Amino acid sequence: QVQLVESGGGLVQAGGSLRLSCVASTRTISRIGWFRQAPGKEREFVAAVSWSGGSTAYADSVKGRFTLSRDNAKNTVYLQMSSLKPEDTAVYYCALGGGTKGFDYWGQGTQVTVSS
Repeated sequence: QVQLVESGGGLVQAGGSLRLSCVASTRTISRIGWFRQAPGKEREFVAAVSWSGGSTAYADSVKGRFTLSRDNAKNTVYLQMSSLKPEDTAVYYCALGGGTKGFDYWGQGTQVTVSS
């Protein structure tokens, strides 16, 4: 069973920064992504990275503020979040895709709260 463990969430003031980490228990990785879900809203895509080539994709709402990086040796992805806004408040989930498309496994989530 593939496991994903997220960490790094917390409470931060608007304009501040946080770095989320996601550690995967497998090396069979095609892509890792981050999604978030705010109270009363549907889960939405935040960012993703292709494991082999390293190409990244970001939601328009976080472009220029969030940055993905990865450590292949540690099966770890980092989401550096800067210039945080109250609307970034959500539970952030890490997801892993091992096949040609999509995401097959999900972490438990980590809470990010941005105060105004």
